[in-house]
Amino acid sequence: MSAETTSTPIATVRAPGLLRRHWPWLAAIAIALLLPWLFFDWTKGRHSGFVLTMLSEIGLMSVFALSFNMLMGQTGLLSFGHAILFGLGGYCTAHALNAVKAGTLWLPVELVPLVGGLGGLVFGAAFGYVVTKQRATAFAMITMGLGELVAACALMFMGFFGGEGGIPTDRMVGTSLVGVDYSSSWQVYCLIVAWVAIATVLMRLQTQTPLGRMANAQRDNFERTQFVGYDPRMIRFYQFTLSGFFAGIGGALYVLVYEIVTFDTVAAAKSATALLATYIGGAGSFLGPFLGTVVVVLLQSGVSLISNAWLLYVGGLFIVMVMFAPGGIMGIVARHEPIARIGRLGELVVPYARILPPGLLSVLGFVTLVELAQLTTIGAAQNKSLAIGGQAIDPHSALPWATGAVMLIGGGLWLRREARVFRVRWDALIEEAKARGLPV
Repeated sequence: MSAETTSTPIATVRAPGLLRRHWPWLAAIAIALLLPWLFFDWTKGRHSGFVLTMLSEIGLMSVFALSFNMLMGQTGLLSFGHAILFGLGGYCTAHALNAVKAGTLWLPVELVPLVGGLGGLVFGAAFGYVVTKQRATAFAMITMGLGELVAACALMFMGFFGGEGGIPTDRMVGTSLVGVDYSSSWQVYCLIVAWVAIATVLMRLQTQTPLGRMANAQRDNFERTQFVGYDPRMIRFYQFTLSGFFAGIGGALYVLVYEIVTFDTVAAAKSATALLATYIGGAGSFLGPFLGTVVVVLLQSGVSLISNAWLLYVGGLFIVMVMFAPGGIMGIVARHEPIARIGRLGELVVPYARILPPGLLSVLGFVTLVELAQLTTIGAAQNKSLAIGGQAIDPHSALPWATGAVMLIGGGLWLRREARVFRVRWDALIEEAKARGLPV
């Protein structure tokens, strides 16, 4: 049999196998590209600029959160200044774009995120040499100090940072590998999707390398890592540097979307966003930061349009997750795996249905009280009003406040009772899973 006749069946077998293994990634890319078309204005023939910007924000912040998780989730290092790598990568990108525009540098727009990545890599190595000498609380405190230092420098050194006004730029520099001018938000969004996919796959592959495995070992047992012959400090250094590379890519994508970079990108608030997204989604899993980013950006972009108190809702969600679901969203999903493996997951439908109404009632009461409070302060200054079903609500009346308090307290007491019933059923299913020898 010839070589030509034997090679065709092998290729035919391998292709479906690759599709079966990687279909979630391909499906995610397809969904990302199809989702904006759900908001397409067919009468005007254009995409929703708000939706495309929000989805682009989710994409670039996902890369940032995943790079943060390389430290927190994989290596056990809590950084309070990760935004400096994100922002400095953005500043490098802005200067590179301006150089391309001026004709002193030739670089295709499709490769511009690499500039941000290299900037984040260089600064990650420089800062990492200092901060990775320590770990645990000392590491977190040093990163906080560095974050404040760089944020102060961003306002002082005008040449590189541009002060409060930042560095404006223009992504339409006329250099493209595929002949696209990136004048529309849709073209930029497609570029964002491509780079998010590339960065995500690379970070996923990094978790499977010896460095990624030893980072997990350093997180779980610092002393044992030394016993097997590895230097934990160098592991921390390499992880910090690589996380800087991917954070810089996120900063570069930020510049391509907004065409400006300011000191806000290196400020503590940006680091807090990555921390919130990672913890809410679940630092213990790879996809957790992505899910957390979706939640946080939706709260920032969506809820902020209708309420001044959106930060309160983010903070409340974070507190609830810390108290009742420290593993984040992905941790909640993972806890159901033993029950699903014994085929008893359907028995939780009724218990969940019973705790849903009191949970919604409690949330509604909390939202009512928060909105009433903000209407008496910020909302009053902005001449905003609250209406339910076309009926205006007077924040100075006692009835709305009493109604909100009754819903919050009554819903909370009802939820507590139903939670006890749910806990009894949950524990029984977990015990059955243990009896069958499944890890829980």
